Amino acid sequence: MFRHPIGKESLFANLAVASILSTVAGMVNVVGFMAIQKLTTNVTGHFAFFIEAFDRFQLWEGIIYLYYIFFFLLGAFSSNLLIEWLIRTARKYAFSVPVLVEILLLSVTGLWMPELMQKNPDAIAFLLLFSMGLQNAMVTKISAANIRTTHLTGLFTDLGIELSQWFFYHSIEQKKKLARSIQLRFTIILFFFAGGVIAGLVYNRLQGLTLLLAACILLIGLLWNSIKKLFHDH
Repeated sequence: MFRHPIGKESLFANLAVASILSTVAGMVNVVGFMAIQKLTTNVTGHFAFFIEAFDRFQLWEGIIYLYYIFFFLLGAFSSNLLIEWLIRTARKYAFSVPVLVEILLLSVTGLWMPELMQKNPDAIAFLLLFSMGLQNAMVTKISAANIRTTHLTGLFTDLGIELSQWFFYHSIEQKKKLARSIQLRFTIILFFFAGGVIAGLVYNRLQGLTLLLAACILLIGLLWNSIKKLFHDH
């Protein structure tokens, strides 16, 4: 599933990638908020919190929000740097390696969360924001900028635009293309919501280990081609 770029025309591949990654993002969003009451899948809110601290002349207190933004940026930077390097050296693994890195980061964060919550809760936010920056850059690259899974603001904007276009597109080809795009947007929203619900239901029992469940979902996506082949052979 994460072996090759999927572009904008492959609806099934886009839906599959969007479903898995948006589910994971929804889970990370809820776990981050329930564990440390921080936004860990996007940076928009952190800009607002930083400006609020700045307006109250509490610049030092607001610096932490710049760190949050930086780690999301660093994740995106590292993801694309890794992808570009792998395209030139081991193209087959260009997109699967970033997913593997995300699996490791979520697993480590989940396993170390009790200790991190006692010693340095901000480290949890740093790790999760880095992971989400990494994921967002990777899925943007693999889908030719057709999918973003870590936050919903731009997604609802795109959906609103596309729903309004439905009244003005008249050709069958235009309608089909628009319908595919709307289906993709709704899929991301639905699975982001589903991931959040799943995390909310299991967090009280599993705590940070909920992130291991998210890592397992990514692992299934990473091994999808092998799993399909195994079932096909049988």
